Amino acid sequence: MALVHATLLFPNLLFFFFSQVSYATDTITHSQPLSDGSTLVSKDGTFELGFFTPGSSTNRYVGIWFKNIQTRTIVWVANRNNPTKDKSSTLSLTEEGNLVLLNINRSLVWSTNTTSKEPVSSLVVQLLDSGNLVIRDGSNDKNEESFLWESFDHPCDTLLQGMKLGWNLKTGLNRFLTAWKNWDDPSSGDFTSGVKLGTNPELAIWKGSVEYYRSGPWNGIFSSGVFGFSPNPLFEYKYVQNEDEVYVRYTLKNSSVVSIIVLNQTLYLRQRITWIPHTRTWSVYQSLPQDSCDVYNVCGAYGSCMINGSPVCQCLEGFKPKSVQNWNAMDWTQGCVHKEPWSCGVKNKDGFRRFVGMKMPDTTHSWINTSMTLEDCKAKCLNICSCTAYANLDTSGGGSGCSIWFGDLVDLRVSESGQDLYVRMATSDTIIYNDAKHKNSKKVVLMVAIIVSLVVMMLMGFSYIYMTKTKKEEEKDEGEQENLELPFFDLATIINATNNFSIVNKLGEGGFGPVYKGTMLDGQVIAVKRLSRSSGQGLKEFKNEVILCAKLQHRNLVKVLGCCIEGEEKMLLYEYMPNKSLDSFIFDSVQSKLLDWPMRFNILCAIARGLMYLHQDSRLRIIHRDLKASNILLDNNMNPKISDFGLAKMCGGDQVEGNTNRIVGTYGYMAPEYAIDGLFSTKSDVFSFGVLLLEIISGKKNRTITNEGHIDNLIGHAWRMWKEGTPEQLIAPSLVDSCKISEVIRCIQVGLLCLQHHPDDRPNMTSVIVMLSSETILSQPKVPSFLIKNISIEGEQSCDRQESCSINEVTVSLLNAR
Repeated sequence: MALVHATLLFPNLLFFFFSQVSYATDTITHSQPLSDGSTLVSKDGTFELGFFTPGSSTNRYVGIWFKNIQTRTIVWVANRNNPTKDKSSTLSLTEEGNLVLLNINRSLVWSTNTTSKEPVSSLVVQLLDSGNLVIRDGSNDKNEESFLWESFDHPCDTLLQGMKLGWNLKTGLNRFLTAWKNWDDPSSGDFTSGVKLGTNPELAIWKGSVEYYRSGPWNGIFSSGVFGFSPNPLFEYKYVQNEDEVYVRYTLKNSSVVSIIVLNQTLYLRQRITWIPHTRTWSVYQSLPQDSCDVYNVCGAYGSCMINGSPVCQCLEGFKPKSVQNWNAMDWTQGCVHKEPWSCGVKNKDGFRRFVGMKMPDTTHSWINTSMTLEDCKAKCLNICSCTAYANLDTSGGGSGCSIWFGDLVDLRVSESGQDLYVRMATSDTIIYNDAKHKNSKKVVLMVAIIVSLVVMMLMGFSYIYMTKTKKEEEKDEGEQENLELPFFDLATIINATNNFSIVNKLGEGGFGPVYKGTMLDGQVIAVKRLSRSSGQGLKEFKNEVILCAKLQHRNLVKVLGCCIEGEEKMLLYEYMPNKSLDSFIFDSVQSKLLDWPMRFNILCAIARGLMYLHQDSRLRIIHRDLKASNILLDNNMNPKISDFGLAKMCGGDQVEGNTNRIVGTYGYMAPEYAIDGLFSTKSDVFSFGVLLLEIISGKKNRTITNEGHIDNLIGHAWRMWKEGTPEQLIAPSLVDSCKISEVIRCIQVGLLCLQHHPDDRPNMTSVIVMLSSETILSQPKVPSFLIKNISIEGEQSCDRQESCSINEVTVSLLNAR
């Protein structure tokens, strides 16, 4: 991943030049303090400690960074929550053996809060080759582990090799990571990561006091919910749990490799990054959460998250949704309940069903025993009425030990690193399951006998058909490649670039299929859109996007680098957009604070220019038909680019509208004439732009909003505020301090003009750009199209001809127009 000044993925990777140092030293003593402008260097020259100013900030901090890495990477900050304001501060060792930071007035800014029984003359402050800043007895170099204080006990947002993440149970010391507030502010952010104590500890990430992610318990080899803990050539983890300590740490297998873990205040919270010397960039090896199934308890009790499932949440076998209506509406928070209640203590009334490849449930309410066998574990669970599941504690060496859970099982998912989980349920339910397996085994034997007798006869026929089909496909692919006007890449190149479509490289998934991050042999980072075989948007949409992207070139449109068509595989290669999509910022309470009003206004104007190009300036008139926040991607400088042209429509030079019986797009952004009658035009995109404009200003999705007794969607809410003369109430709270109210109100008025019910009343995109960038008097908007929602009990959308439907964030592949 290319890292630049404005990147939001690694807030502690700072791209600035430090002030010229006057000298470097290897120790700080009572008689030799460290002044601003000087540095402390480790013996091997790997790490350096000194004063720095991050990014655009004016504050001064004391920190540690890699000395020989060109991209300055801060790994520890002493006074992260107490910056100094000038360059006259000093770092000193007091007579009591306390390391302190003093400002120009000799006032205390930061301190290690230590006192020594040793004479201060023998104490020194050193920066070790590991990056650990220590206060130690300088007269005893052999006793390297006897430290009065060490920075490894007080980590910031970065975990270095050898650092312990976890607890010292004797002293109560908890070593945990805390994210930076943002890229130029190292003060404590919202996210923390550490070891969650309990009978069976596990790693977790919290947002404030709310659990956001957990790894699953350690099973003797790795954590059951983390792919990256499995054996690999880069690093290995060591997990320690005894009476004195509970911690995890890692060691690198190759001493020449630089790899660290960073906790971020962004979408990908906990990342392992590795320095690539020849490209002089940090490369992401692993991100946590890995995907949407990693978010804590997304499927509720007894709900299992399957990232490739549709929907991703499924009740475990033998369970059903607690609320069918909510479950069908994709609200899984209430989870699942037993289909048939089980009776504890009644013989043959309850049993267990085995689930394979599972991330173990939250261990908060669990119990372990290291010496029990799995059969002993089962018997133990049967004798406790509140026991709901059991599993092996340690899966290494064939399995040993016992873990049992009490109460509801939460935060379950199917995992590549998962193990067997035995869940309690009614005996009749388990009998049905086991009988089915037994009957199936008999059927399998019979079927095998029949199949074997036919295989030989069929092989020659299959071989002939395969050879004929392959030849036709090759001829077809060659013809398609000739007509697509884009560079062609072979499948082997894409597989190599994406590490065989590794889940670690998966960026997201839409109606077309998944998108993966890839790195080409020349180091170029790309995004690969892979057409899913089950996609509602099929070959027609794929070819449509290829043809269009070959013809479209604009700074506010995502650039397509090439395509791959080989057999049943069809893929598009895009420029990689490191800051993901606009919706990940404006609809997130944390990320939204990173987009102030000037940035949002620039994004609005840039999107408008991209649409004007499609409607007016490109070789063909293009109607996008699926403009929405998730289809606006942001580059490393936060410049927006319109993406996803699979549903776009090409028109002739003078054609501005059309009609279709195949209505595609996203409810909540669709113009009423298109959603109801299948009529689309450039004014359909203008309507979608109006919705997007209101979302950017308000930070709310165009869905139901309840406010002071009124139930509206965002459009209705904005119109009511406009009629009442209080449009400023629509502005997101995070924008109030950075915006000019009159400018935002003008934008709201432009948005309402774009949302007029009749297409002729809406401006074209050229007019929209003029209205946004000038101070001309605007016409007053009429009542916009509200897109009223009618949802039936079953959760299906219901449309009346006089009303259009709005179900935001649901992409419709095929809908017959009325």
